[in-house]
Amino acid sequence: MSKKTIGVLTSGGDSPGMNAAVRAVVRTGIYYGNKIYGIKEGYKGMIVGDIEELTLSSVSNTINYGGTIILTARCKDFFKKEGRRKAYNNLEKFGIESLIVIGGDGSFRGLHELLNEYELQGIGIPGTIDNDLYGTDYTIGFDTAVNTALDAIDKIRDTATSHSRLFIIEVMGRNSGYIGLYTGIGGGAEEILIPETKTDIEKLCKKLDIGHKRGKKSSIIVVAEGDEGGSAFDIKKKMEILVDWDIRISVLGHQQRGGSPTASDRLLASRLGYDAVHAIMNGENDKMVGILHNKSNLTSLEETWTRKKSIDMSLLKMAEILAT
Repeated sequence: MSKKTIGVLTSGGDSPGMNAAVRAVVRTGIYYGNKIYGIKEGYKGMIVGDIEELTLSSVSNTINYGGTIILTARCKDFFKKEGRRKAYNNLEKFGIESLIVIGGDGSFRGLHELLNEYELQGIGIPGTIDNDLYGTDYTIGFDTAVNTALDAIDKIRDTATSHSRLFIIEVMGRNSGYIGLYTGIGGGAEEILIPETKTDIEKLCKKLDIGHKRGKKSSIIVVAEGDEGGSAFDIKKKMEILVDWDIRISVLGHQQRGGSPTASDRLLASRLGYDAVHAIMNGENDKMVGILHNKSNLTSLEETWTRKKSIDMSLLKMAEILAT
């Protein structure tokens, strides 16, 4: 394995566990004699040259922190060739020959473009709460986001029961229903609405009405923000035409991105950071490290967004049965 000068950055939306991944990259890299640079605010920092060397102490006591200590941003300038040229020139100034990018599909698209244009080596680490990247069972931050949403649902169910209300809880997931599905099952939701399925409001109301007549005092509906039936507010409007219930809405929003990462996310991030450095030293390029069936896996960056990561639809059927 050859020694490298490696730059690491976090890009796009933050996810709990990114710091654990950065820590793993830094400590694994230095252990094998590599030089590691942190690039601040993702591709924005690459363009403006906000880059500094990271040491073992740079990542001390960071594994339990949410967010990202090297910061993140969405950078429109990196979409342009001129922006990528500036970024590459700054990498050259610091002698950075390899990149490790922690982020989602947008971050990987940017890395893929850069690698196609310049003599660089790059590896992606899946860091997104949406869990929507092909090539890995789970992405960094997903487990924490689900547990954050579950904690909120448990609290909401208390007040829903006390007031005999129906709550529609909106979770993140513009294109993927993983958070909605897992939190819905874990929270015992009566209905789960995700982008991967068609939403039938009339059927939904009939199902809930059967529960009401059976004596159910409250109900919880979990809806992903990208559901084809609309947002929680859209769903409420459609339901109110058909039923006369006390319906309340709770949009969990960006709190799902924050907080201390769970043990599962810390372990996942540590494994992926460790694997990313090994991939770099072994000469791999334009690929994402992942974990499939508890084993390390490499997937081409392009496949991570061009191939659809499918949801196990049998889980929806299970959720339906358990919610009756």
